[in-house]
Amino acid sequence: MKIGMPKEIKAGEDRVVFTPIETAELVGDGHCVLIETEAGLKAGFTDEDYIEAGAQIRLTMDEIYKEADFVVKVKEISPEEYELLRENQMIFACLHPASNREEVDLLIKKKVIALTAEDSHRYGSPNCEVAGKLGALMGAHHLLSINGGNGQLICGVGGASGANVLVLGAGIVGKAATEIVSALGADVTLMDINIGALRHCQEIFPKNVNTMISNQQSIKKVLQDIDLVINCVKWPKHRKDHLITRDMLKIMKKGSVIVDISADVGGAIETYKPTTHANPTYMLDGVIHYGVDNIPGAAPHTTSKAYAASVLPHIRSIANNGVAEACRKDGYLRRSLTVYKGILTHEETCVVQGREFTLPEDALGLTDCDDLDIVPNATTTKLPMKLS
Repeated sequence: MKIGMPKEIKAGEDRVVFTPIETAELVGDGHCVLIETEAGLKAGFTDEDYIEAGAQIRLTMDEIYKEADFVVKVKEISPEEYELLRENQMIFACLHPASNREEVDLLIKKKVIALTAEDSHRYGSPNCEVAGKLGALMGAHHLLSINGGNGQLICGVGGASGANVLVLGAGIVGKAATEIVSALGADVTLMDINIGALRHCQEIFPKNVNTMISNQQSIKKVLQDIDLVINCVKWPKHRKDHLITRDMLKIMKKGSVIVDISADVGGAIETYKPTTHANPTYMLDGVIHYGVDNIPGAAPHTTSKAYAASVLPHIRSIANNGVAEACRKDGYLRRSLTVYKGILTHEETCVVQGREFTLPEDALGLTDCDDLDIVPNATTTKLPMKLS
């Protein structure tokens, strides 16, 4: 199979799906790996590194899409790539389809086989851990007065206490963020709706981390003393309420910071809007908002190594076994199937966009299999009606 990796074109995005290590593994399986020139350069991987691993270099993105049976990339399909897609071509990328109707329309029209990588992780994506840790550091950075913040140092010094930090969500992202800010000496309040998760966090984190059940009233109680809010809650897209509303900004300190790692427009933070690494913040009601929606892109070398290793089994299985067999064996991969030859198979997208939904098992012809790998749903956003 010809597997192609184009260079990322999203602003500030330099991660790669393959490092030379994964490239060598796929070449060893007998596949042809095509890499767009300098695709990995800013992540620390040269064309020469890929050639040594057995890859072939192509000069343009157009060549990758023209030749590859299977295109793998980090970020969603951009308008510049739309007309390059071919019928039956396979795509593996972080598509974020529920929030991108135009992209979904195109994938359906082109009759490709598209899988959204963010739903395929059995143990959570390394991107989540990087986003949590790096988002915490960005929050500490923007608290400094030279960056517009209130001048609060994240850690304490003799005679002055450290920052008060509120972390919303105790999943992979929230625990990663808490690890950083607690190690730096902040006083941390970690909130979640899962008492079991909070008990576990009390066992693994130092005594400067306190836990609370998450709800809007609890947040209001502590918010006036908080210097830094780090939101790590992936808000269900069908919900219209928020954890922190615009009115609640009025009780926050001037120059305090909100880092919304989950980056959901209309999500847990009502006032969130996406920003870029080039212009990462905006001020609203005296509160700095950090809204970069691809935080891990700032550390492409570290992130690429971890991410490439985590997704290689999926890509290898698809390349070696075909998409249907790969999805039969791995329910996490199956739940990530988004579009199959003109059929929409991603439930959250169907709910949010009001589209007809087909089960991945039906589209793939797996309904009679009695050995499917059964896994949890990727989202709490559910269809209210009977599935078609």
